[in-house]
Amino acid sequence: MSKSLNSRNNEIFLAMLRDMRTGRRMRQADLAALMGWGQATISKVESGERRLDIIELRDLVTALGLDFLSFVRSLEDELQRRGVVSIRLKRCGRHGSGLSSTSATRSD
Repeated sequence: MSKSLNSRNNEIFLAMLRDMRTGRRMRQADLAALMGWGQATISKVESGERRLDIIELRDLVTALGLDFLSFVRSLEDELQRRGVVSIRLKRCGRHGSGLSSTSATRSD
């Protein structure tokens, strides 16, 4: 995946996180307190300086009072709506056991 594509997907993701927080009239400090983190950590997450693992994302979304799977569906819907490129996995390697990714535009 190209860096610019990854950046575009990440921009959309981060905007959704910020919008969820601000839509609930929460300050970064409020969310940080719920998460047991410092406000600076929330700032770094929202700016893209710090990435979340899947468990942290689930905890953050839950702290915002949202259903994790609904958030993931909303993210996928937004990525599709904006026509971002998706990743398609293909088999590669000596015996076809490995996977590699290639970029492809959505056709749906």
